[in-house]
Amino acid sequence: MLKNIDLKVREGELVFVIGPSGSGKSTMLRCCNRLEEPTSGAIMIEGARITDIPRRDLDRMRLKVGMVFQGFHLYPHMSVLKNVMLAQVRALKRPKPEAEARALDMLDQVGLRHKAEAMPAELSGGQQQRVAIARALALDPRVMLFDEPTSALDPELVGSVLKVMKDLRRKGMTMLVVSHEMDFAREAADRVVFMDGGVVVEEGPPEQIFGAPKSERLRAFLSRVSHPAEAE
Repeated sequence: MLKNIDLKVREGELVFVIGPSGSGKSTMLRCCNRLEEPTSGAIMIEGARITDIPRRDLDRMRLKVGMVFQGFHLYPHMSVLKNVMLAQVRALKRPKPEAEARALDMLDQVGLRHKAEAMPAELSGGQQQRVAIARALALDPRVMLFDEPTSALDPELVGSVLKVMKDLRRKGMTMLVVSHEMDFAREAADRVVFMDGGVVVEEGPPEQIFGAPKSERLRAFLSRVSHPAEAE
């Protein structure tokens, strides 16, 4: 359960959310596009109060808020290209030639244009996750939400996904990321938010969060993730 969350993400900012399992990180992220419904408070995107949007209009709002999950959710019977085209044609009503051009551009951005005609089963997990990112980007979102995007990947495949996210940061995409990739948070985040027990315990730039944490709860968490064998 989330309690008294007050979090602002500025345009072009990469905000990284860390915390123990069950701390409310993913729930908060899912509230940002109303996959979870908050029971009180307000969520604003570009000045619009999305908590006031009727459920029948949520799909239109979600076009502005791209989301990448732990699982890839690609259609196994469709090629990579058609996976990236589908929502453009159905949700944005783009003509197929325009949707195809946009899909190829986004696949190029994630380094997978050469896999456009491949089927998902022919790709590694890291490649499938990059296709999922390309699919979200093809809809021209204003904000990207990442919910543990590398947790289902073998360690050697994680780097290719993180590279895409770094490229997005350089291009000014606004991103809210829930992940356990602490090195990535240190290197790429503008701000790190630590959650525990459904509340934001501490937030600040990476050098403060990782180098000079103020709260005992954050210090204990960082000690556990830095020395997992000792914590067990």
